[in-house]
Amino acid sequence: MDFSIIDRFEKVTDKDAAIMTREIVKKEGIFSGNSAGSAMAGLIQLKDELKEGDLVVVIFHDHGTRYLGKMFNDEWMMEKGFFDKKGLVAKDLVNNNTNGKLITIEVTETVGNAVALMNKMDISQIPVTHDKRIVGSLNESMLYQKIIANPDIKNQTIETVMAAPFPFVDISTPIDSLSAMVNDKNLAVLVKDFKLDKTYIITCYDIMNALTK
Repeated sequence: MDFSIIDRFEKVTDKDAAIMTREIVKKEGIFSGNSAGSAMAGLIQLKDELKEGDLVVVIFHDHGTRYLGKMFNDEWMMEKGFFDKKGLVAKDLVNNNTNGKLITIEVTETVGNAVALMNKMDISQIPVTHDKRIVGSLNESMLYQKIIANPDIKNQTIETVMAAPFPFVDISTPIDSLSAMVNDKNLAVLVKDFKLDKTYIITCYDIMNALTK
């Protein structure tokens, strides 16, 4: 593979690729595979960059027989969260949550500064970063217990008390999958929108509010 001749790569989510694979068969009668679905989904993402008269060639380079137990299996699609039972996905929760934009804190900051930031922004949990990478997390309940046990801990750096990072999910993840991941041990998930290259946070309160509206 000579990558030097490739001008651009376009990211496509697994869900978009799987759904498009099925759409090609349904609408065009072409029994192609998931790579073809990925290619068509990527092209649709680029549609606003094309103008009338442009010529586009898409190569369907695999066959659907390899995916009878996957993309063409309704149970597999449901298990992966590509068929949504309730209709809501992570994108809906992010759009409905004005506080959804991700707020982070550097691992070198003190515990006291983390508490002050969380109070200022009125949030109960916050991802911890190092060199722009998410390496941990803090939550209100955990900090409360630490500070009550040792008030002087406020002067220590966050890395001495932080918990594991919140898990990442794609923006198309259905609410059923989100609710299974968010619990008393894991209070939030991070939502990645690969198309916009943005990251958001969804908490148990966001899910609860979405389900009770």
